[in-house]
Amino acid sequence: MRSTLRRFFLALALALCATALPFLAAPLRAEAPLPVAPESVGVSSERLHRLEAGMQRYVDEGRIAGLVTLVMRNGRIVQHAAYGKADREAGLPMRKDTIFRIASQTKALTSVAAMMLVEEGRLSLADPVSRFIPAFAKTTVAVPPPAGAVEGTPVSVVSAKREITVRDLLTHTAGISYGWGPAAAQWKAAGIQGWYFADRSEPVSAVVERMAALPMDAQPGERYIYGYNTDILGAVVEKVSGQTLAELIQKRITGPLGMVDTQFYLPPAQEERLAAVYAAKEDGSIERASDPKTGQGHYVDGPRVAYAGGAGLLSTARDYARFLQMMLNGGELDGVRLLSPKTVELMTVNHVGTLFADSSPANAGLGFGLGFEVTEDVGRSGRHGSVGAFGWGGAYHTNYWADPKEKLVAVIMTQLLPSGTSDLHRRFRALVYQSIVGPATTAVPARR
Repeated sequence: MRSTLRRFFLALALALCATALPFLAAPLRAEAPLPVAPESVGVSSERLHRLEAGMQRYVDEGRIAGLVTLVMRNGRIVQHAAYGKADREAGLPMRKDTIFRIASQTKALTSVAAMMLVEEGRLSLADPVSRFIPAFAKTTVAVPPPAGAVEGTPVSVVSAKREITVRDLLTHTAGISYGWGPAAAQWKAAGIQGWYFADRSEPVSAVVERMAALPMDAQPGERYIYGYNTDILGAVVEKVSGQTLAELIQKRITGPLGMVDTQFYLPPAQEERLAAVYAAKEDGSIERASDPKTGQGHYVDGPRVAYAGGAGLLSTARDYARFLQMMLNGGELDGVRLLSPKTVELMTVNHVGTLFADSSPANAGLGFGLGFEVTEDVGRSGRHGSVGAFGWGGAYHTNYWADPKEKLVAVIMTQLLPSGTSDLHRRFRALVYQSIVGPATTAVPARR
């Protein structure tokens, strides 16, 4: 009798679970059909249709070839869709697992790798870069001619007031651009300009060694200047860890998090999974990118030896969302802990005062942390979001952010370089936030 009752209640419990599952937004841990009830985490299904219709219009109007979007709330997927073509000329449809060049979204993973070493006591934010790369012991700064100087007046070069630190690299306040500053001619002559490394047949660390002898654009700590900072940081990480950046990221970050499609170079057998790159034209239409470097690139057939910490990785929307959910969870996902909550907190607050906001009118209301842009004033930023939201993007027109207050992760992947006057990211952000209609109420399973 007891055995019969146990079987009855077990069958009843399984039936109830099977009935309830379709009404929960899907967990991130596996690919799943589009959830039927985003309402379980305070998101409107009807309003998500606006998001998908809005994204589809960009494809229908020929402004992009295709894209993938993924939105999560409270650790659950509420929207994940593919639109258009991954390769228009080959007729390949965009898929949810299409692989994208994520360029500067690589910076977040390199920054996390560095902070893991900080947590292990092997690296400090205050460490001078010269401790690991001696060539940086004495750097110089290019000073442009004063206003009104005769055309052709050369720049002058002065000694740096202090050494560049690891924190300077993480916050882009080392005074280092992508070689386009006052001493651009010298950087060009040295063969070091632009963020693209995939065609190089030498390690990034060798290029970084040569950077140290070139004049920087500003004194350390005095300006926010976006550039080779994270590539140099990647070289530091290699020196400290004794591993290539590719090995460390795979063994310490992407492998443990189950980011199975995030890597620096693609196996030839997966070439068809890599989306083609398109370029925006002046009339708003697009054409297949023809630049042999930043166009389709060397991510399948290249030398495969330069692991650029600033802009080298390939990834999928799902993989990158897993990484962001780890950050949103305070450094942990599915029982795998990479960072402590206090380290994540340190990374996602403003470290640079007004330097980031002062660097561009588009940065009003924003600050910069250790590898991430951070929202400080929603009103001044003029965009949807919350104070404390953090994110960034990539040169190929990929973008992401995480919003701790709303327990939100959003990723948009496409391949458009140059992107021209595209407003895709602003539209996507607004459409994501308009879909939130209540609190994120669904309980997420307890983490170890």
